[in-house]
Amino acid sequence: MDAGASWQSAQAALARRDIPEAQRQLRAVVDQQPAHAYARVMLAGTVLAQGRLREAVQQLQQAASLDYRDPALLLRVAQALLRVGDSEGVARLMRNACVARCNDSPTLAALAHVLQSLGLHADALQLMQRAAAVGFDSPDFHYFLGVQLQFNGELDAAEQALTRCLLLNPGHGRAALTRARLRRWRADDNHVDGLRRQLQTTATDSEDTAALWFALYKELEDLGDFPAAWDALRQGNTAMWRRLRHDRLADHAQHEAMARLAAAGTFAPIESADEEEGAQPIFIIGMPRSGTTVLERMLGNHSQVASAGELGDFAQQLRLAADQAGRALLDPALLQALPTLDYAAVGNGYLRQTRWRLDGQRRFIDKLPPNYLLAGPIARALPQAVIVYVRRDPMAVCFSNYRAMFGDSYAYSYELDALAAHHAAHTQLMQAWQRHLPGRVFEIDYEAMVRDPEAALAQVLRQCGLAPEPGASDLTRNAAATATLSSVQVREPVHARNIDEWQRYASELAPLRERLQKGR
Repeated sequence: MDAGASWQSAQAALARRDIPEAQRQLRAVVDQQPAHAYARVMLAGTVLAQGRLREAVQQLQQAASLDYRDPALLLRVAQALLRVGDSEGVARLMRNACVARCNDSPTLAALAHVLQSLGLHADALQLMQRAAAVGFDSPDFHYFLGVQLQFNGELDAAEQALTRCLLLNPGHGRAALTRARLRRWRADDNHVDGLRRQLQTTATDSEDTAALWFALYKELEDLGDFPAAWDALRQGNTAMWRRLRHDRLADHAQHEAMARLAAAGTFAPIESADEEEGAQPIFIIGMPRSGTTVLERMLGNHSQVASAGELGDFAQQLRLAADQAGRALLDPALLQALPTLDYAAVGNGYLRQTRWRLDGQRRFIDKLPPNYLLAGPIARALPQAVIVYVRRDPMAVCFSNYRAMFGDSYAYSYELDALAAHHAAHTQLMQAWQRHLPGRVFEIDYEAMVRDPEAALAQVLRQCGLAPEPGASDLTRNAAATATLSSVQVREPVHARNIDEWQRYASELAPLRERLQKGR
């Protein structure tokens, strides 16, 4: 059978969901036509469907090595590479000349999303602006353009883009919420009435409705109407909780399993580990909204530190070592595989996937807060890594989670019982890391950090073997893009104004405080 016939047979097999037959036919295609990029992407998909990650990566890396003149085809390969975690390969692919020549607005916007996923926000914004210049004008496009402008610190332009999105689609909840977060609103300048009107027209439990409630909460809080703000916040969280739910028992079991592995010595250092040359990572971990971004921005001011953003590369290297496809940071199958992995290979693979981001610096920051779950594997795989845990007052960090709206991430954050239970599991695991990995997890107190940022930064720099530099704690010096919920606040000087913000709602949060005190 020739390649064309095999290609048609593969399409037919996929249509009837016969994965083994589709895979057989796709192998025949690439055997006869090694440069058939679409066939390699689809073959990788069939392999992933069977749970095998390594072969999928190999197929996609071969596809990425081809010469591309069609940006739409390059986009397809880049998106597939992102799914298997080959960020270095994606970055190399995105430097292809056909990206610079592309003038198709939907393709430009999609390529911008690829760059955004890599944390290359300045480059992503350039492609978004090129798409706008050639006439792209959909609500979602203007929403993502606004988000990218916000990440890059262009807040006035971000507000204009979000306003355009909401003109085209008044019920676009994410746009309304992002706009609400851009600045403080006043009695003579707010969207409270419009948000209330829009809430009358959207589906009760949709994500748009939830986002509109969170936006209303933010603007009412700015206006000082705290009872109405709390009601809006409660409504938004209730809508998200009904959509997502959260398995508290599974969450607790996952944390306990990691603590047991630590106690069993699974993540003990390798005595004979050779010292790895080259730049080494600084992992900043903790619960979301614990102050990790503030520390990252201060460290990023240092001449010998690069900020790589929030990377999924380490978890993906664990999956590659286990040959397990999956999108979760951790799951039962990966947990079971952890004692058997080659951690030297995990560490080397991680460094290969991240060092392309550097420009001669000695250290780089990987600030993915949930990596606290993986502190043990990180310590084993990367003996020279510095792991910094930012710990924040329980009420402050839990309230900051409850008010955040993370989308489909962190489902525990939308219900106070689940939030308290997750915080307890998180705290117990961090204590286990400190107990079983002595000296590897360096703890910073958020409240102390914002009251004396110079002292806190000096402690972390000493841990990293770096000398202090004047003015590094001044957040306003750091003009780099940032893609977190704190992207507006961290362009201001470090301050302690938000330490006790939860006390505005002390009576409403009393049940949460009681549960946290009980350690549930």
